[in-house]
Parts: sequence; structure tokens; C-alpha cells
Amino acid sequence: MREEQIEKLRGVVRDCVSKHLYSSAIFFADKVAAVTADPADIYMQAQALYLGRHYRRAFHLLNASQIVLRDLRFRYLAAKCLEELKEWDQCLLMLGDGNVDEHGNIIDTKECSSMYLDKDGEDREINIISAICFLRGKAYEALENRSQARLWYKAAIKADPLCYEALECLIEGHMLSCEEETNLLATLQFFPKDGWLSSFYSCLVKKYEKENVVETKFKELEVEVANTKTPGKSLCTLKNNTDLLACKAEYYHQCGEYQKCFELTSILLEKDPFHLKCTLVHLAAAMELGHSNELYLMSCNLVKDYPQKALSWFAVGCYYYCIKKYDQSRRYFSKATSLDGTFAPAWIGYGNAYAAQEEGDQAMSAYRTAARLFPGCHLPSLYIGMEYMRTHSFKLAEQFFMQAQAICHSDPLVYNELGVVAYHMKEYKNAVWWFEKTLANVPSSLSEMWEPTLVNLAHALRKLKTSHFIGVIKDVLVLFRRYNEAIAYYEKALALSTRSLSTYAGLAYTYHLQDNFTAAITHYHKALWIKSDDQFCTEMLTLALQDECQVDTNPKVGTVRSQLFT
Repeated sequence: MREEQIEKLRGVVRDCVSKHLYSSAIFFADKVAAVTADPADIYMQAQALYLGRHYRRAFHLLNASQIVLRDLRFRYLAAKCLEELKEWDQCLLMLGDGNVDEHGNIIDTKECSSMYLDKDGEDREINIISAICFLRGKAYEALENRSQARLWYKAAIKADPLCYEALECLIEGHMLSCEEETNLLATLQFFPKDGWLSSFYSCLVKKYEKENVVETKFKELEVEVANTKTPGKSLCTLKNNTDLLACKAEYYHQCGEYQKCFELTSILLEKDPFHLKCTLVHLAAAMELGHSNELYLMSCNLVKDYPQKALSWFAVGCYYYCIKKYDQSRRYFSKATSLDGTFAPAWIGYGNAYAAQEEGDQAMSAYRTAARLFPGCHLPSLYIGMEYMRTHSFKLAEQFFMQAQAICHSDPLVYNELGVVAYHMKEYKNAVWWFEKTLANVPSSLSEMWEPTLVNLAHALRKLKTSHFIGVIKDVLVLFRRYNEAIAYYEKALALSTRSLSTYAGLAYTYHLQDNFTAAITHYHKALWIKSDDQFCTEMLTLALQDECQVDTNPKVGTVRSQLFT
């Protein structure tokens, strides 16, 4: 067979692979390799076998060649065959020895060159070392050694920032805390022309910064740039990119702007109905808004299209959770975890379904499993703390809330729960500090979601007393100052929601404590308009009316004020 015929057959093999005619590719690659015995042709034959799902045969071909011990690409492809065969220990042995430090830096590497394979004229290739590190991470994760998997994923993305799959595993698997994600991105060495990629990666990680900071990141990617190849003809922009818009929807969900999130994901899913990341955010927003019909339709379509994906059965669990059928919800969340044990939302949903029926032990078990599997996710610790708080174990609750705060420094929900715990323990000064920190960490403008925080802060201010002043007169002045602050926060809460019994009752009681009986009576009436049989407001309204009458007859008498100092 002449050289030109061999070269023509190589072209046929490449064309068969591009057209997914793998049997044809295997047939012709086998003939070329038999004639030439060239390592590059043997590799081409093994690659055709791998793509045709003949993993055992491809591995045998590579392993029979002594080149596998000297060329990284041969070794990597052989390890990929073992990956498909689920022989994880053998996969690690094939990849060879390797060490990585706690920061994901490769040490003591025994590299061998890629001797026989050129780059086929490609401008940019993923570093083979990066691909090997990523495969090591996959193997360790399959062997449930997630700590080693995390280190090798970090090594993969550090070896080559274009290895997106490694970053995806770190983010989707919640392997890193917020701070660790930020530090990792800061260490990546991008090429000068890859600045857009650095910005895009910063949008993919957890987003708890202020709204203007996050919006600036999105605008950097959405800016329109002239196409240098065809000047004046078109503009290059990622403004309508589905992945970027899905990141923006995820940010809206984190901010509690569920309606805004739902509207954006609905538009995205019309454009790309099978974008699974966007689908997950859409399900979460629909859950928060109580859109059970949307959840039903989504779950039916997902189960039909992706019956083996955890996301599909998670969607079914979300539907049943939304309609308060928690037994069925647990069953489907459990099925999702059995299909993919690393799917964090299913573990959280599984625990929440137990918690909704006050089955604390089972809920805690699910949350603890999630905390072990996903060390970079603060939600399991947060929910464990909530369960302890439900059983009035406030000290234990505080410990787990602090753990959640250590993992994620910026989530305002964590600070809110710490404030609630301090309030229950009658540590009102600490409660005020935590609630104020909550409001300071809210990334966007206050929405109805944060109305309870404002009310809780006002309650804490109302109860806050000070013993740093000598004399009753000075103490009274301090108390009046805190009451005015409390009233201001109650009014802010009313600006967000006018249907809160607690807000009106707290505001009325604060006015009552200030001996402003007219305002107190007005707000007690407003509270009773929301719930006419509320015992506290009914009794306090009666007392306020009596106090007002007593003040009219004897201005020196103030029942509530006199009780305050007893």
C-alpha cells in the first residue's frame, strides 16, 4: 500500500469519526495501523475503538503497546477506557504516581513526553497534565475519597484554566467554600486574551456580594465588541448567552427575588428547553412561588426525557413537596439521591420533607449526610441549626449556625438565624447586632423576604435595656431612644408587607410602652383586623383603653410604664 493511499485512509478515518460512523472508522484505522505499525496510527485505532464503545479492546490494544509507558496520551486514553469500565483502582494505577499539596499544586511529577503525537495544527489544546489530574479527581470521587478528588480537581483547573469540567465538578459538588472559590480563581493563570473567561468563571461561583458588584461582572461580559475579522459587519457579545443568563437567574434566587428569577428562567427555557442548570433554578423558583402546575408539567417532561437523571425525580419530589404531600416527596427525593449521591438539592429536599412533618431525627440524618458530602455548602449546617432551634436546643443551634457562617461569610440568612437564637436566649444586644449584620449583607434592596428580619430587629430593640446609666431619668431616656429605633424598623417592615400581625402588634405594644395610647389603640385595632381572635392584642387593647382613660382622669398614672420598672 502506497503512502498516498495510507494518508487517504487516515483522512477517511477522521471523516468517519466526525460523522459518527465509528464501525467504519474502526475498520479503516485497523488496516492503517496494520500496514504502518506507527504509534500515531495505533493511537488513532484505539481512539476509534473508544468512541465505538469497545473499551476493553481499546485498552488491550494500548496496553499491549510498550508506548503506553512512555507517552502520556496513550496512558491517558488507556485510563479513560478503565474509567468507562468502572475499574477505578486500575485507572489510578494506569495514570501513575502523582502528588498534590493542599492548595492543588502538583508536586514530585514524573512526567513523560508526548513523543509521537503532534497537535494537528490546533491553535490551543487542553494541557494533557490537566486532563490527567481531572481524571484522577473523577476516580477518587467514584471511590468516595472526596477530599483527594477536591485536590485533584483544583490541580486540573490550575494546570489549565480551560479545563472547565474540573471547575464544574468543584462548583456543582459544593467542594469549596465561598472564600476557597474566590482564592482559587485568583490563582488561575489566564492568557491575556482569556480575560472574558476569568470574568465568566467569577459569575459561576457563589454570588453573595452586593448587587452593584455582581451586576458589574455581568455587564463586563455583556458589553458589545466589534468583530475584528469583519469590521463593521457584526458585534461579539455574550449578552444573550444562556449560561450567563442562567447565572443571573441563580443570583436573583439567592437574593430572594423569586418572581424575577422565575420570569427569566421561563424565557430561557423557551429558548433552550433542555438547559439543565437553568431547569434546576426554575424548579427552585417555582417551589418558592408555589407554582404547583408548573412543577407538575416540568417533572413530567423531565421524567420522559431524562428518566435516569437525578434532576428528573428531584422535580417530582418538588411537586409533591409544593402540594404538601411529604411522604411522596421523600420517596422521590430519595430516588434522586440513589441515582446520583452527589446531587446536593435532593439531599436538602429529602431533609426538608422530613422536617416539614417534624420528624427531626430523620431530617438531621439527611442534613448530616449532605454536610459530609458537600463541605463547601453551608445549607446543611444551617438546616441542622434550624432543627435544633425547633426543639429549643439553642446552644447547639448556635454552634451549627456558626459552622454555616464559617463556610459562607456573606449569606444574610445565616446572620438572621444567629439573631433569632440570641433573641430566644434573651441576649437582646447580640440579637440586635446579628439582625443589623443581616441587613448589611442583603445584596440587593430589601424585599418582602426580609420583612421578618426587620420585625425581629424591632422586637429586640424594644426588649433591649441598659444598665450603664445611673438614675431612673437617664434610663428612661435610653429606653425611649431604643423604642424610637424599634418603631422605625416596624414601619420599614410595614412598607414591605401590610399583612403581618406580628408587625402591627409589636408596633402597638411599643407605642403602649411609650404611653402613646392613641397610637397603640390604633395599631391594636389594625392587628385585630388581620386576626380578630388574637388573645394578646385583645387583652392589650383593653389595657390600652383603660390606660388612656386613667391618663385622662389622672395624668400622672401610666400603667405600662409603672410595670416596666417592677
